[in-house]
Amino acid sequence: MINSYASLDDAGIAIAAARAGADVVHNMYGQGLTRIDKGAGDFATAADVEAEKTILGVIRAARPDDAVLGEEGGHQGAAEAVRQWLVDPLCGTLNYAVGNMLVAVNVALRDGAAAVADPFSGEVFFTDGETAWVQHDGADEQLAPTSATRLVDVNLDPPFPSAPGFRAVDLLAHPGFVERFRPRVVSTTLALAWVAAGKRAAYVTDGGDLSGSVHFAAGIALCRAAGCVVTGIDGAPIGQSDRGLVVAADPETHGLLMSLIRSRSQ
Repeated sequence: MINSYASLDDAGIAIAAARAGADVVHNMYGQGLTRIDKGAGDFATAADVEAEKTILGVIRAARPDDAVLGEEGGHQGAAEAVRQWLVDPLCGTLNYAVGNMLVAVNVALRDGAAAVADPFSGEVFFTDGETAWVQHDGADEQLAPTSATRLVDVNLDPPFPSAPGFRAVDLLAHPGFVERFRPRVVSTTLALAWVAAGKRAAYVTDGGDLSGSVHFAAGIALCRAAGCVVTGIDGAPIGQSDRGLVVAADPETHGLLMSLIRSRSQ
């Protein structure tokens, strides 16, 4: 049998893997899946596990010497592998488990290509590490971030490592935020792809260093390649910050958000 993945470049592998995982997530939707407890209120479903197995199958077929860090399976492959893929097979498991379709499938080669697939719209947002595109109905369109919508997604999920100095919920009540933006709350990194695509003006989340997170790596790569401004909530570049994430379509929007965040932290 011919290995149809071996000839793909890294972006092609990311797209194929994310799309394969998204097909699993789509096909298992609404089946009343049993929750697999992971502790601290977190859980997975059979769809998370099956989607990750499918994604790993694509990566192994294409790049058998690469390592993988998966949300469900942890590290797999040689510890000394030069290349590592970061996989979140179903970002938004809580949404998915209650019948909400706001979920994403994230696949990223560390410091390289990445893809974010929406299992229900059929869109795959991807980057080769240089430019960013969306693939839909067999056509590719380059992403063009814009703050025109003034919509800002804010992640309100715990934990809150920067509290009491900064709480995302406080940002929503800031008079300056209400004056300039309209809040949205999407508990999945699909929102990052929407910033890159111009569907959102910005995205804000608290947290630690998210640059190597299986949840955020693909979205961060996509936004960087699209030309978004990407920092921590302290304003430091991602990779140099250990404080969450602020992604904005343009410098003006980023500057406004940082001024509001700093005013709430003082």
